[in-house]
Amino acid sequence: MKQEFDVVIVGGGHNSLVAACYLGKAGLRVAVLEKNVQFGGATVSQKVFPDFEARLSRYSYLVSLLPDQIIEDLGLTFTTLSRSVSSYTPFNRGGENLGLLVNSDFGGETESSFIQALGSEHDYQSWLNFYDSVKLFAQAVAPTMLSPLPTRSELKSLVNDPIWEALVERPLGEILESTFESDLVRGVIFTDALVGTFSDSQSLFANICFIYHVIGNGTGQWRVPRGGMGGLVFELLELAKIYGVTLLSEREVHRIEATTDGYETTTSTGEKFASRYVLANCAPQTLARMIEMPHISSLDGSQVKINMLLKKLPRLKSGVDPREAFAGTFHIDESYSQFQKAFDQANRGEIPDRIPAEMYCHTLTDPSILSEELQERGFHTLTLFAFHTPASLFDVNPSEVTAEITARVLRQLNEYLLDPIEECLAVSQDGSLCIEAKNPLDIEVETGLPRGNIFQKDLSMPFKEDGDDIRWGVETAHPNLFLAGAGAIRGGGVSGIPGHNAAAAVLEAEAKRINDPLKVKG
Repeated sequence: MKQEFDVVIVGGGHNSLVAACYLGKAGLRVAVLEKNVQFGGATVSQKVFPDFEARLSRYSYLVSLLPDQIIEDLGLTFTTLSRSVSSYTPFNRGGENLGLLVNSDFGGETESSFIQALGSEHDYQSWLNFYDSVKLFAQAVAPTMLSPLPTRSELKSLVNDPIWEALVERPLGEILESTFESDLVRGVIFTDALVGTFSDSQSLFANICFIYHVIGNGTGQWRVPRGGMGGLVFELLELAKIYGVTLLSEREVHRIEATTDGYETTTSTGEKFASRYVLANCAPQTLARMIEMPHISSLDGSQVKINMLLKKLPRLKSGVDPREAFAGTFHIDESYSQFQKAFDQANRGEIPDRIPAEMYCHTLTDPSILSEELQERGFHTLTLFAFHTPASLFDVNPSEVTAEITARVLRQLNEYLLDPIEECLAVSQDGSLCIEAKNPLDIEVETGLPRGNIFQKDLSMPFKEDGDDIRWGVETAHPNLFLAGAGAIRGGGVSGIPGHNAAAAVLEAEAKRINDPLKVKG
């Protein structure tokens, strides 16, 4: 027998749960089908090292794009914590160990660090001017993310600043090269154009990634989720239950078929679900296998993720306080020229000699992911994200390649530390160090992200071209079958945005069907 619902949602990630809560709140009958035992997708928190009470955000680390409006609409108590330090970048000049410190407010300490590290005030003033313009861009774009998709012309008129040309029309590398003198400063900025994206400085793919990293809530500030990413999933699950949403785990969807009045969704258990609407919070490539859709190709994922549990923070050769250096994003060999060299080598199928990477120490901002005992003992977590390591590097001998990349990155890190990172790692009862590395192919297996692409497919600009009739950016070739995940336009990142927009598309279609002005708030 078929189970009947108004809406069936494929996949149980945070976007699915956001959509389910909006739709359940509106009174629709909703079922969420998740193939794994646990809901949350890539936003779960997990006890990665069994001997220690530490729940790590294994795949997703920070939050920027999740709109405050979604939290307010759904009455969530989920909170994020600001970091006082934006970034620290150690480097060596003439045998001297130095570092560039950038505070979140870009204040006086940042200016002093620029002058000390670079010997000039030029790039500090250029930094302030550049990010003032970026802020104008973010303040114009962010409020549109939960509304029908604006056209290119509409969004350009809202921005109304030359920064539009620099971020949308021309390769990002052009403005970095013409504005900043320091190779190091160019690289620190360019980092936000490469997270999960295999691109050089002359590709607009880098621009799109950068845009998504700087527009969140109009500020672009990246924050630490209190209690880990799993806190958001837990709250959404509890709220979905209150709204009567049916949550079914271990239900992998095999096929979606169009019917005369909607869709029939069949799972691996043989169960069938009839519904007027289907939301797909899975990669578009996965959806294409479930229903007759054109094949979708995209860039490989391009990151190795390394999770660590430390028994102490390492000291740095530069003499900076570790609690300050690791409080924000810690950049490792991420100058502009190092990024380009690493890209060129990886593009030739080689492991880069020096692999650009960045790290986060969440426990300096939110120690609650550790037990009280571990907090008292001075334990911390480190999460490292290695760039320009595309999935193609792992197609042959993936374990060996992952081990080599991990070893290279740790050697690079140790060049800036007084205490080798291996001496700081916690040790499990079996004598193994508390460190795990996940390559793009691992990420695909464990989260369903094709080739480890954390955005499911290539990111799109947050607008439609003039004349396009797409409305929310979640539509597919099939009526009432909507994308509700990172593969939607304005998808990607821990945002809830495609979940909200897919729910909005359903509610508009439902209002039209019953001739009732039912609308999702916002």
